[in-house]
Amino acid sequence: MHLLRTAAPALSEPRADIDHASAKGVVKTLVTNRLSSIVREVPPSLRSHYEAKGWWTRETLGEILADGLKKHPDMGFHVHSAVRPYEGTFADVELVARSSPQLKARGIGPGDVIAMQLPNWMEAAATFWASALLGAVTVPIVHFYGPKELGFILEDSGPQVFITAAQFGRMTYTPETSSHVPIVGVVGHDFDVLLADEPLHGVVEVDAAAPALIAYTSGTTRNPKGVIHTHQTLICETRQLMSNYEPDRGRQLTALPVGHFIGMLGAVLFPVLDAIPADMCDEWNPTRVISLMDSDGVAIGGGPPYFVTSLLDHPDFRPDHLRFFGPIGLGGSTVPASVPRRLDDLGLVVTRSYGSTEHPSVTGSATTAPKDKRLLTDGCPRPGVEIRLTEDGEIVSRGPDLCLGYTDESLTARAFDDEGWYRTGDVGTLDDDGYLTITDRMSDLIIRAGENIGAAAVEDTLLTMEPIAEAIVVAAPDPRLGERVAAVLRLKDGHSMPTLDEVKDHFATAGVARQKWPEQLHRVDDFPRTASGKVQKNRIRKLVADSAPRHAPETTHA
Repeated sequence: MHLLRTAAPALSEPRADIDHASAKGVVKTLVTNRLSSIVREVPPSLRSHYEAKGWWTRETLGEILADGLKKHPDMGFHVHSAVRPYEGTFADVELVARSSPQLKARGIGPGDVIAMQLPNWMEAAATFWASALLGAVTVPIVHFYGPKELGFILEDSGPQVFITAAQFGRMTYTPETSSHVPIVGVVGHDFDVLLADEPLHGVVEVDAAAPALIAYTSGTTRNPKGVIHTHQTLICETRQLMSNYEPDRGRQLTALPVGHFIGMLGAVLFPVLDAIPADMCDEWNPTRVISLMDSDGVAIGGGPPYFVTSLLDHPDFRPDHLRFFGPIGLGGSTVPASVPRRLDDLGLVVTRSYGSTEHPSVTGSATTAPKDKRLLTDGCPRPGVEIRLTEDGEIVSRGPDLCLGYTDESLTARAFDDEGWYRTGDVGTLDDDGYLTITDRMSDLIIRAGENIGAAAVEDTLLTMEPIAEAIVVAAPDPRLGERVAAVLRLKDGHSMPTLDEVKDHFATAGVARQKWPEQLHRVDDFPRTASGKVQKNRIRKLVADSAPRHAPETTHA
């Protein structure tokens, strides 16, 4: 594959005292067996039901991708980037992806792990396509994760291959982070040395029930959680999402990062299956997006509310730009009721949906649903999905697009029961028509512009600052981003409140991803507690929501 370079001398200069072919075979077997052994058992009755309904088939990602590429080789592939623009066709990118016999020759195939931390560039598509054609397990990593998160993910997933960029925005590749990965490819550096003379033909066979992707997401744990999806769950999810789209929808701009697997599917798989050009951008710049509407006629299909409202609020936005909005699907972040109402007033058809990395498509509304359902609820269960509420209102779900568990088996044991039900950690209500509305969150999760941020990891970093005795992190409402990170601090005696800039500098030094940095600080003399001394986070969230200004980040004394 032409975007790879060797990172370990042993790959190009074998030592006489080591049988590297055997060693790599042992590593591959260990990785394959580990993934296969830790996925949860799906109840046989559910598996049979999903197969009988056609939600689970014997197709693999590589097979459906190869079929789509064969049918539409001349379809356009466009990367709108100030750093690494690209103009080509599906066939051009496929040739890059299929120049991977070098990987196959090195023993990379079914069950092996290929990790990538790339912006929305052509090379991201080529990497995902190559992984799918080889039957490997893809690990997409968001490009703004810092060294701390990246190091954990590479250690946890154990990839044989890691593809990254030399630099993009605040991300800079440091070889030390991936020194244990056998093959490393750095886009923008020396990645062209492994270009194969003959492309890979066909698709490598793999079991459709086998792991195909590990997606890392923040949550209640201090480190990212590795969520395991199979070919069957991903293909089901792909078809679930594509069923929402209007026919002949034209060119659609994808800005969700390919490091999120939903962004990856939307950017580089949906267009192939939908027979439309691929259009993606590597940063969300409303000025640039509006310009692309005028020059290329690209449309916007929704996403986190910020993607839509930032365009509507931009001084370059004109009423005639509304023609570039099809039905708007809002999800992936908190949806304030004012946003869908505003879009509806502009004459746009709006729907809402609810899901997560673990269970991507739990509920959603059809464009034909009654207006109040579309605007004010999170929809009803998707085909094949079942939901119910526990006594305390927590949503539990199961369905054919639900993941097969976590790389951490203890997390799987806590989140899933023997009947296949998944505890979402979210609280909601169901109306008489079966429409769900999310009302609260049981887990300490902040969703900022579609990004999941676990409170525990932020709290741990805050507690390494000398003045801070105790730190509680919760979500603060934000009209643009949905939520932002608010830190409520109790200080040690004799210490002054740190400034927001001091906190940001501390997080930067700690190598924590920027979206996790606190954007709002509050000081308390003590926290509201239960009789047992436990901090009552529900009261902290209310305190922050009631007292925090809704515009600029700042420090307050609550």
